[in-house]
Amino acid sequence: MKAIVCAILAGLCWGVGEIFSKWALNTGQVGPMAVQMVRAAVTLPLTIAALVVATKFANSEVPGWYRQLDGKVWLMLIGGSGLLAGFAGVFFFYLGLSLPGGDISKLRPIAFALAPATAVILGWLILHEPMSWRKAFAVVLIVAGILLLAGGKAPPHGKTARSAEGMPTSGEG
Repeated sequence: MKAIVCAILAGLCWGVGEIFSKWALNTGQVGPMAVQMVRAAVTLPLTIAALVVATKFANSEVPGWYRQLDGKVWLMLIGGSGLLAGFAGVFFFYLGLSLPGGDISKLRPIAFALAPATAVILGWLILHEPMSWRKAFAVVLIVAGILLLAGGKAPPHGKTARSAEGMPTSGEG
């Protein structure tokens, strides 16, 4: 149950946090790489502090892990977690948000529904996690939801349901 609560909290944090990211992009004062750079710059010192606390006080981390890893684990961490999930996934997400038609109400559900569907399928194929009819049906529903969100004709530029207009920006009170 604790793991589910953590997943719910993560989803809420991402959902609310990305609204602010999209809002910042809508101002035209920053681009997707600036948003990603600020995200990384804020995240790194907090992550280091959390790692120190988790290692020294919570005993939930392996002390000296960085000295003990073999090349394969470094490759998985750098390539998978760092490059794919940490950089490329965030880059493409923010780039999509910055483009015409990049409505967060469309892109966020697509990106964050495709991630678990991919994880279920690759967990089954690569990690040999069990696949049930229930999981398979859930993936089918996720893909159907993505198709519903992605399909259809986009409204003409400037005709989105809501934009950043009317939201306070710097200098407005």
